[in-house]
Amino acid sequence: MSESIEHPGELKRTLKTRHLSMIALGGTIGTGLFVASGATITQAGPLGALMAYGLTGVMVYFLMTSLGEMATYMPVTGSFSTYADRFVSPAFGFAMGWNYWLNWAVTVAVEAATVGVVMGYWLPNTPSWIWSVLVLILITAINLLSARSYGETEFWMAMIKVIAVLAFLAVGFAMILGIMTYKPDVSRNLMVGNHGFVHGFNGILAVLMVAGFSFQGTEFIGLTAGESETPETSVPIAIKQVFWRILLFYILSIFVIGAIIYYKDPSLLNSSESNIAVSPFTTVFQKAGLASAASVMNAVILTSVISSSNSGLYTASRMLYSMAHEHFAPSIFGRVNPKTGIPVIALLGTLVVAVLVFAMSVIGGNIYMYLVAASGLTGFITWIGIAICHYRFRRAFKAQGHSVNELRYHAKLFPIGPLLALFMSIIVVIGQDLASFQGPIQNWNWHGIVTTYLAIPIFIGLYVGYQWRHHSKIRPLTEIDLQTDARPKD
Repeated sequence: MSESIEHPGELKRTLKTRHLSMIALGGTIGTGLFVASGATITQAGPLGALMAYGLTGVMVYFLMTSLGEMATYMPVTGSFSTYADRFVSPAFGFAMGWNYWLNWAVTVAVEAATVGVVMGYWLPNTPSWIWSVLVLILITAINLLSARSYGETEFWMAMIKVIAVLAFLAVGFAMILGIMTYKPDVSRNLMVGNHGFVHGFNGILAVLMVAGFSFQGTEFIGLTAGESETPETSVPIAIKQVFWRILLFYILSIFVIGAIIYYKDPSLLNSSESNIAVSPFTTVFQKAGLASAASVMNAVILTSVISSSNSGLYTASRMLYSMAHEHFAPSIFGRVNPKTGIPVIALLGTLVVAVLVFAMSVIGGNIYMYLVAASGLTGFITWIGIAICHYRFRRAFKAQGHSVNELRYHAKLFPIGPLLALFMSIIVVIGQDLASFQGPIQNWNWHGIVTTYLAIPIFIGLYVGYQWRHHSKIRPLTEIDLQTDARPKD
């Protein structure tokens, strides 16, 4: 555990409302929508997929309002770790912080490796690692300039993705309404088996997992609050705008894909985040007679992958910086460049780890596979942590004699909201790979279990390890610090 931190300068509050909105929006619209959305229709049917995304959207909405309430009252960088420490226990904060940092440090490497695959569409004879290295250099330069340069970059890359989705919806509904040459059999495509569902509840549960992964990134709002010019107004606006945009984009896109493409179409059967060459968006554009659709969508997917890698480096570096100030990481990571307001050492430290992980992906082997597996469920663990933190925050607020009228932004339907989000997140985590547990224990698919659930024992190990060394305790509600960094309404 580090001692006091001496650091020149502080993070600068330079992110505007439009940056926060687009960062959260861009972090969620990616390969999960552009590529993997087609597979969800095959798994659950058009109506089953719509139901799964709708349920996930409700869960995410409650999580975002919970996070928004805490982030407007206490806008700090590295919010998840800080809230977990202050509202639950130091051990919980330590585990939450390192869990989230690991997720995005690995994601930077994974997305950089994916860039090489995407570029292979246009330049198949060029070594893919060259493009990956160029992207790592590019995102490092963007993140070293300033928080605003990162925000501007994400704003415009998110704008490209939004335009692509809007164009897709316009073309798709024109086809459904019979305006274009290709006229799909909408009733047959949507009403699979006369009810629109495939594989019943198991199909919906499977899509809940995919939908959950697709919606991850909305929590970026909590991390950017520490560098927002006006977090008390920007965060609520971003939450309201982003949630409805994301939900409409996903719900409408799933509807259009399900109405135009039959659920057994090979293009849907082959669509997954591991097969970026097949996008249901491309298929719909091609059916509309747009010959260049594949090349255009590949460019959009490339933008999505670069954006994800860029956001990953920003997010992980801010979490590492925050943990240094909470004494959960070496104090050197808490240093800030006084001119730019960038935590340079935390950024470069994260980059070194990402480069090592990327090198393992080039070399190949089990270590890289397990690192990717270790980051698999970390987003859901973060969501569980947010729900727990908010529940404890509200209880402490009341226990210490405060009124909710002091809060600038109110979460919806407390305590039902965070408890429902907590319950649904746990269900999604448990249901990731139930098939591996079938039969007697000696016949379980242990390789599948380990690669699917590895993030859980890592989180528990972080928690127990800190607890064993520092003997931290759950903070009593009346002793929780609600003053440091607070921005009450009055």
